[in-house]
Amino acid sequence: MIRHFLTAVLAALALNAQAAVDANQASRADLETVKGIGPGLSAKIVQARGTGAFKGWGDLVERVGGIGAGNAAKLSQAGLTVAGASYDGSAAPAAPAAKQPAPPRATKAEKMDKSGKAAASAER
Repeated sequence: MIRHFLTAVLAALALNAQAAVDANQASRADLETVKGIGPGLSAKIVQARGTGAFKGWGDLVERVGGIGAGNAAKLSQAGLTVAGASYDGSAAPAAPAAKQPAPPRATKAEKMDKSGKAAASAER
C-alpha cells in the first residue's frame, strides 16, 4: 500500500518537473529547462521578445530563427507554451506564395509588324 502511494507521489512530482514554460514570461534559464532549447536558442527567444510579446506560435516561428514548424511541435511537447497555448500545427506562418512562371518569350515571327518588317525591338 505504501509502495503504491510513494509511486503515485513520485509520478506526480515527475509530471510537475515538466511544467509549462511560457516563451513570453520565462527567463533564459527557465527556457533552457525545456528539452531542445540551449543557450543560443534561449538568447534568440529573449532577444525577439524584446520587441514585444509573442502573439502566438506563428509569431514565435516567424520571429525566432531556428524554430520551424517541426521544431515548434517538439518544443511544445517538451513543455514550451506561447501565450499559454501549446503548438497545434495550425499556428505556423503561411508558406510563401508559389513563384509565378515567366511569360513566354515572343518568337521572331511575332516580333514582325503588320508590314512584314521586323519590329524595333527585334534583334539585328
